[in-house]
Amino acid sequence: MADSDGLGEAAIAAASPPAPVPGLSPPLGWRERLRAGLAGIGASLWFVAGLGLLYALRVPLRLCDNLAAVTVFLNSLTPRFYVALTGTSSLISGLIFIFEWWYFHKHGTSFIEQVSVSHLRPLMGGTESSISEPGSPSNNRESETSRQNLSECKVWRNPLNLFRGAEYRRYTWVTGKEPLTYYDMNLSAQDHQTFFTCDTDFLRPSDTVMQKAWRERNPPARIKAAYQALELNNDCATAYVLLAEEEATTIVDAERLFKQALKAGETIYKRSQQCQHQSPQHEAQLRRDTNVLVYIKRRLAMCARKLGRIREAVKIMRDLMKECPPLTMLNIHENLLESLLELQAYADVQAVLAKYDDISLPKSAAICYTAALLKTRTVSDKFSPETASRRGLSTAEINAVEAIHRAVEFNPHVPKYLLEMKSLILPPEHILKRGDSEAIAYAFFHLQHWKRIEGALNLLQCTWEGTFRMIPYPLEKGHLFYPYPSCTETADRELLPPFHHVSVYPKKEIPFFIHFTAGLCSSTAMIAFLTHQFPEIMGVFAKAVSMISRTCVEYL
Repeated sequence: MADSDGLGEAAIAAASPPAPVPGLSPPLGWRERLRAGLAGIGASLWFVAGLGLLYALRVPLRLCDNLAAVTVFLNSLTPRFYVALTGTSSLISGLIFIFEWWYFHKHGTSFIEQVSVSHLRPLMGGTESSISEPGSPSNNRESETSRQNLSECKVWRNPLNLFRGAEYRRYTWVTGKEPLTYYDMNLSAQDHQTFFTCDTDFLRPSDTVMQKAWRERNPPARIKAAYQALELNNDCATAYVLLAEEEATTIVDAERLFKQALKAGETIYKRSQQCQHQSPQHEAQLRRDTNVLVYIKRRLAMCARKLGRIREAVKIMRDLMKECPPLTMLNIHENLLESLLELQAYADVQAVLAKYDDISLPKSAAICYTAALLKTRTVSDKFSPETASRRGLSTAEINAVEAIHRAVEFNPHVPKYLLEMKSLILPPEHILKRGDSEAIAYAFFHLQHWKRIEGALNLLQCTWEGTFRMIPYPLEKGHLFYPYPSCTETADRELLPPFHHVSVYPKKEIPFFIHFTAGLCSSTAMIAFLTHQFPEIMGVFAKAVSMISRTCVEYL
């Protein structure tokens, strides 16, 4: 099975020179090899010269006498000193270990390793090999990778975002927890200013008030400004939108306010259509009024879906997609997919996927996992791991497994929520594609559709982990998609509330310095304990060590 993004990568690879294998450097010329060999020989010569100089100056520097004095001093120490020394060392190494562990969990890297790479390596001349020419292929590859990471880590508006007043705020009332982060709400404020404001707002006093309302951080202040706008103009559609989103405490109240917004929005839209060719400002005003009308109709469709009027919601969404095809960035088709799955209209779902699961359109968890669900549906009711291992997989089962592998490669966080291995929370208003936030948003609405199909979750549970064997190094190379972006964890921590344990992929290995500090802390603590419990034996052991060191000094 070939994915559209995979085909795109293959076409790009065929049209461009082959890229070097990650982790392998191009073959060096004879000059580079000679320079590297001379550098290695020079380091060895310096080491031998240092040892020779130390041996030659052993008499003037009285190294033997000084070492003997140190040995005598160590022999005169009491076990109590060793207890204090090892206890202090254990305490310091334990503090370092705790700090390293905290820093690793917060930033995903070792503090000691980061300091050594950032500050010590340049002093030791370790950056020469990493410096490349501005036009070199390595520099071009790095810039291309950075651009790819920026595009992969773009934050998208959640197509199925909930209502703040009727859903998010009710959750806060019940649990006392805030389901939305400040970063997420700030992104929503920027979206509202982009969709609902324009340069001609000063021509209408109500729009001027609403322009300030969308910038307000305090919800009561926004609601108060919306009522002020309605006092100035009873047909202010954006004021009704704000009240429906934030003041309405039930979906029924929100739908009532959105219907009032629709009536006002259609009146303003028709008025803007008549004046659109008069000036560029009027064209901008028409675009704004179009955005407002599309937003209202979409939220009305979501209200109908939540109130059980699913066919009405499907009709509104289909009409929107016909009237405004350029607005694919709103991902209305994902709302349509979820509603059609609720109706169990799988043929219609397949028709929507055939249109939007295209090479020219961005992928999403909803697209990939819905495609996997449809292929799983044909074989899941009769699937058995024992039977499959005995007779092998049929063609339909292979297609279903490949579809699951494709979906898991795109977003590896989703299966844990579908299989209820992790608890769900309310989805945020913005999601990061291929990240934990997108997985939560998908599973929150689509888990019921997977449960409805008999055996679908069983097939998913038996096959989803096989994806990771095909992509052992997901950050370097993917199978059907681009390599998994390394920035998802940071963005998801900004989007998801602090009480949620963010899913991280791939699992990060614990750095060497954490193991080292843990071993140092444990060994010094054990030595301190043994010295305190058995002072005579540890004293004999310390004297034996000092005698061995003195013998070595005398031999030199």
